Amino acid sequence: MPDPLPTSTQDTAPAPRQRIPRHIYPLRVLGMGLGALLVGSVLRELQAPAPHWALLVATLLWPHLAYLLARRSADPYRAEVRNLLVDSAIVGLWVPLMHFNLLPSTVLVAVTTYDKISTGIKRLWLHSLPGMLGVGALATLVTQPAPWLESPLTVVACTLPLLVVHTLATSMASYRLIRTVSRQNRQLEALRQLDAQTGLYARNHWQEQAEAALRHAQASGEPACLLMIDIDHFKPVNDIHGHTVGDEVIGAVGRIIRDCVRAQDCAGRYGGDEFAVVCRRTTPDEALAIAQRIRERVQALRLHALPQLRLTGSIGVAQAGPQHAQLRDWMNETDAALYGAKHGGRNRVAHAGADALAHASA
Repeated sequence: MPDPLPTSTQDTAPAPRQRIPRHIYPLRVLGMGLGALLVGSVLRELQAPAPHWALLVATLLWPHLAYLLARRSADPYRAEVRNLLVDSAIVGLWVPLMHFNLLPSTVLVAVTTYDKISTGIKRLWLHSLPGMLGVGALATLVTQPAPWLESPLTVVACTLPLLVVHTLATSMASYRLIRTVSRQNRQLEALRQLDAQTGLYARNHWQEQAEAALRHAQASGEPACLLMIDIDHFKPVNDIHGHTVGDEVIGAVGRIIRDCVRAQDCAGRYGGDEFAVVCRRTTPDEALAIAQRIRERVQALRLHALPQLRLTGSIGVAQAGPQHAQLRDWMNETDAALYGAKHGGRNRVAHAGADALAHASA
């Protein structure tokens, strides 16, 4: 008999293995019950003997026995796989006992096989075929049924509930699976966009945002600015105190940048100890204010493990303009401003094209 396992398997994938029988049990009861309704309608039309009806009662009892066997097993998952193979064997038994009645036999075999495929267990449907065919062949040899292919209206009516409920169950399972995959894809995309060490955006993402900001600024005339931030004398920090302290410094500076920028800004890591901030709808004066805020916070930073360590940062600022044919041109101009700040004494902010540097306050 069929069991709507796609729903149970997909819903319980994250559950511990010992909880799997509890999730599959009601679904197997439902599937066996609907299958028994279908088989019973055929047996009634055939005026089947009492042993066949006794087998039908045993079929209805199978879900309860399967649940007990799985619950008492040391490995419930493997026990449920075996139970699924038994489900297919039961279907193989009923096909000849229904005299190969075309509609119910086809529905039972198709639904059961589809369930095995939908579990996602590798080759389960293939492994279930020998049991189904073997039991069916044995039952055919023993009972030697005369094929009865026509399905009366009563049989058709009793077949419909299994088709409808199974279709709904598998559709709901597929819908939930699609929703789960979509959510996981969004989570993966969000993780791909972030730099794990700093929590800022990764280089690919903030460069995409910078490219979009540049094109928008050129098309609309709205100002946009790019900041490049570099930690002064970072290499000696690594050389003297080790890479662990260096990583802590980078993480701390990343948090400072994240705290200092606005919701509309896109702050990311360029590489190593260098960072970037894309500021949409921002004038140079506003960008310089953000840069100065970052510079002051970096200067005030103290590491808990090394309170004596003093850090500073140099920042370059450049406004997007028509002279920037591509993002690389804008980045190069910002980078030139950054190195102007470094050559001017470090711990300061430089605006590209400005006659003077914005020096750090004492």
